[in-house]
Amino acid sequence: MRFRFAVSFIAALLTLVVCSGVRAGTTAEDLRKEVDDLRKRVNEKTAAAPVSRVEAVTEGKYGPNCPVTTKTGKLQIGGLLQIWNYSIENDNQDVFADSGNWAGTGGTGETLDNNSYRIRRAELRLTMDIHENVTAVIMLDPAREASSFPGIPSNQGLFKSQRENPWVARGDLGSEVFSSVGRVQTGSGATPRLLQDAYINFHGIVPHHDFTIGQFKPPFGEEGPRNSAYLDFAERAMVTQMNDFRDLGVTVHGTWWDNRLQYWLGALDSAGNFFGTAGNQATAALGTFETANRSDDNNEKDFIGSLLIRPLWNHGPWGSIELGYSGQFGRHGSSGDLTGDGSGPINGMNRLPTDAIRHAAWAMYKPMGPVRGWWLRGEYGYQKDRTVPFTVDVFDLGSGINGEQAAPRPFSREGFYVSTGYKLKDSIFADRLSRGGFWNNLLEPVEFAFRYEQFGNIITEDLVNPDLHTDVFRTNVFTGGVNYYMKAYNMRVQVNYMVVDEKERNQADRQVREVRNNVFIVTYQVNF
Repeated sequence: MRFRFAVSFIAALLTLVVCSGVRAGTTAEDLRKEVDDLRKRVNEKTAAAPVSRVEAVTEGKYGPNCPVTTKTGKLQIGGLLQIWNYSIENDNQDVFADSGNWAGTGGTGETLDNNSYRIRRAELRLTMDIHENVTAVIMLDPAREASSFPGIPSNQGLFKSQRENPWVARGDLGSEVFSSVGRVQTGSGATPRLLQDAYINFHGIVPHHDFTIGQFKPPFGEEGPRNSAYLDFAERAMVTQMNDFRDLGVTVHGTWWDNRLQYWLGALDSAGNFFGTAGNQATAALGTFETANRSDDNNEKDFIGSLLIRPLWNHGPWGSIELGYSGQFGRHGSSGDLTGDGSGPINGMNRLPTDAIRHAAWAMYKPMGPVRGWWLRGEYGYQKDRTVPFTVDVFDLGSGINGEQAAPRPFSREGFYVSTGYKLKDSIFADRLSRGGFWNNLLEPVEFAFRYEQFGNIITEDLVNPDLHTDVFRTNVFTGGVNYYMKAYNMRVQVNYMVVDEKERNQADRQVREVRNNVFIVTYQVNF
């Protein structure tokens, strides 16, 4: 204010001086013009100057409440931090402990049930609007470097029996690091995937459409590509964990009818296979994909398509309904050993060509009226592909060097989940809870949730034809949860208890054992 006053005073003084020094012959029009020019110059100088001494001092500085600028474009910084504290019911044997022909000892479960803290996600996202039609996104997640933590549930990705020191016991000295015991002892395991998203999005060029190229999460299913900060439970369902991965490629996205009709079409590298057995041995045992940030392992591309429709959306008493379908197909593999005994092509990739396909279908309903606050979701998934030779082994019946399955044929697996929840803040009790008071303040941020899921996640070689045929066993999981929203999804605590059930028989001489591996998880989340 003082600066503006000083400038105004000087302007008035200069005007007085000019007026007093005007020649007698100067006309009123000339005088008016000179005053206008002088006023214009003063205003330009005032607008360019800081408005206060504080701004003059802090101009160009960084810190709280100070503007941050970039050389070009507009940069947004976001992130997600999730810290887990989990406890798994202890059982010193795994799901195959009562089966197999390996000295009758089965496998150990002690590597899968250690109670632990975990940095589940530590995402840092940079979004740069470099142009009104171009946005670049980079997302890093250092938590992906973790490799020896078990899956949730802990029998996820059991392609090999978790035997104690199996490689050492069978004469392959020095390879202990690839066993489940070795991974936990040394902290080694799957290949780190620090780089998650790295893509460029083009928008506003073709009406109702945008285009993405680079590395991103394919738009397959509903829960898989959903932002991890908005999950209803601490972890995705087993059937949708297979959709929570990145790939390299390009997609086109169309949106109509206020986003109530959307579709995606794309082409992806899709290296490996849909079963996650095309990485190193540790990755195969963990059941994780290695499709991101790697070269394709064949000359083909996968084609993917998704359709989402919302016939009702925020519609009075009827609420919201969302329906969707995704499909992906391609030819995986390149050339390989058709016999499994090493007599195949010398320059082969050991990846037999396979017509691979997967499907997903989902539905969501959020009613209104007297039951508002209640929601339901469900999703189905199907996969058909071929595992990599020598990655499936439980009973040592194959002709591989260590008894692995040598020449697997394509097979399929499927699963689904249904879930429901009730959010008090969105319910008919919201007005009462907003009045304050100890109990109202305690209950208002609470959401109750329940999920039942089933998936063919346990894979073994067949007893009759172990080199060619693969058997799939299901796991059933019941999850009860409570979500506590301290600041919506930006600050949330989740508490889940999972009842894991593996009971299923294939033949009289083979039993998939019920493991004591129920899980209790507490998740602390900050999202920004």
